[in-house]
Amino acid sequence: MEFGELKKLDGCSETEAVAILEKFVSANSQTFTFPNLDFKLKKECVEAILTWLKKPKEASKTSIACLQAFRIISRDKSNMQALTNENALMTLNKVAGIQHYATQDADAVAVDIVPTDQAVIVEAQKCLCNIIFNSIEAQRFCCKSGCVDGVVQRLKTYGDPEVQFDVKFFDMRILFLLTALPSCVETRPRVRYELHGFTYLMEVLDLTLRDAESQTSGLTDQQVELCAEILKILFNLTISMEKKSVDEEEEAHFMRLVSILHDLLMCTIMSKDKHDDLQSHIVNLLINIPADFYEELLAPIVEEDERAGDRQEIEFDGKNMEAIWVILQFLDHRLSVTTKNMKENLAPILHCLCEACRHNRAIRKFCRLKVLPPLRGEVKRLPEDGDSLRNKLCKLLTSPVTEVKDLVAHFIFILCKENVNRMVKYTGYGNCAGLLAQFGLLKLGDSGERRGVYSSNSEDSDTEEYRDLKDEINPVTGRWEPEKRDPMEGMTDEQKEYEAEKLIDAIDKLQRQGIIQPCRVGEDGKPVPVEHVLELVEARGGKEIKKTSEEGAKGGDDSKNQGN
Repeated sequence: MEFGELKKLDGCSETEAVAILEKFVSANSQTFTFPNLDFKLKKECVEAILTWLKKPKEASKTSIACLQAFRIISRDKSNMQALTNENALMTLNKVAGIQHYATQDADAVAVDIVPTDQAVIVEAQKCLCNIIFNSIEAQRFCCKSGCVDGVVQRLKTYGDPEVQFDVKFFDMRILFLLTALPSCVETRPRVRYELHGFTYLMEVLDLTLRDAESQTSGLTDQQVELCAEILKILFNLTISMEKKSVDEEEEAHFMRLVSILHDLLMCTIMSKDKHDDLQSHIVNLLINIPADFYEELLAPIVEEDERAGDRQEIEFDGKNMEAIWVILQFLDHRLSVTTKNMKENLAPILHCLCEACRHNRAIRKFCRLKVLPPLRGEVKRLPEDGDSLRNKLCKLLTSPVTEVKDLVAHFIFILCKENVNRMVKYTGYGNCAGLLAQFGLLKLGDSGERRGVYSSNSEDSDTEEYRDLKDEINPVTGRWEPEKRDPMEGMTDEQKEYEAEKLIDAIDKLQRQGIIQPCRVGEDGKPVPVEHVLELVEARGGKEIKKTSEEGAKGGDDSKNQGN
């Protein structure tokens, strides 16, 4: 359809205008760019639509048609100035019911909370979402014109059953954009502190959970979508927060928020995809919250719990660990299904668990019990072979995705209370060498300064099966291996020397080609590159020569004494 027809809207009757607009919407419903629409023509079309949008109308059909046409035009990022003038944005704010204006009380604000036709509101909200996303000018205008104030004020009405889901959802989408985009950074502290948005958002989550309790099927898809949008906004509001200094009011907010997140983790959700999506947003938000408040994830054990038969799975140290168990299961699920986007899918969960285990003893001990249970028959397999959570994590210790590999290593290291010997026991020296090199702990033994605060090292998780096989476990691979025949058995010293020289030549060739870089372990426990492979031989030989010389000197003294 030619855009020229939209310019004719001014001289049409309402019936004719609706017909033109609906024809345009039908023809361009799947169109997202308009390469032939220049700035002048785009502005004329928009002004014609806005003229009809502001006229008094008998039916909302005309308003909806105008807004649908406007929304389609707003998809195209080119010449956005035609849509972002004050007239257009103020009109959309008013139609969306979030126009902010001062009252006689200087500290009070008022908005059109719920205009009569909510279908019109939703169409206006969709237009605002498009324009805010595509235009920096629109972002700045909406941050300063009272759009944010209007959305926050309408949050107070969400307990009204007359307020439809779509109105709530697109309100939250607008608020998310205005707290996420770089040009709106100043909006975050204003929403959180000045407008008390943090409190109102938590109240909406609380209200949604209470509604879910009255439904036998749990949270509906729409309720999950609304909660997800709110969690994304709360993430924006807390992302730049200083975790070390929390005042009394913030402490109360965080305790309440973590308690709500606990309830969301425990909620029944009908759709599996929605369930994973919600858990992902919960974990992302937990990362921003000071770890001291993770204690609120641990509910007290209720003796009358109907699921008493499953209590052993979730009870630990007198506390209900079900929320932590849900996060571990979420990690296990992601490990099983993730083949790409590993950083995006795994890093937040691992980071959250690292913080929780480092700062909460009960959570760490429970996670260790589930992730690193006492070794039994599985010690005969490589740590990375199998379907257990430990096996899946050990497999990632050699992943090419550095962020994931490091987080997995840190997680297991924390579960081992940053004890090198224990780490090697569960993963094998080869798998954890990267982490040990990073921390300067390549020398086997419980060395290095621990970063976390842990209880004493008295825990002994060795099973009888493990103790029986312990001496036959290869520390490099981390598994039991039967005794093998010495490959140099029967060789003469000359043959052994010949094979050693061949090995040195091969290593030297690989080094000169840049394929490998031989290193020795320095005094600080970190790898130190060597310029030539013979340095490794000399370092080892020097120790042997020194030892032999000392023994020879001692023997010489004895001979001298005997001669006298």
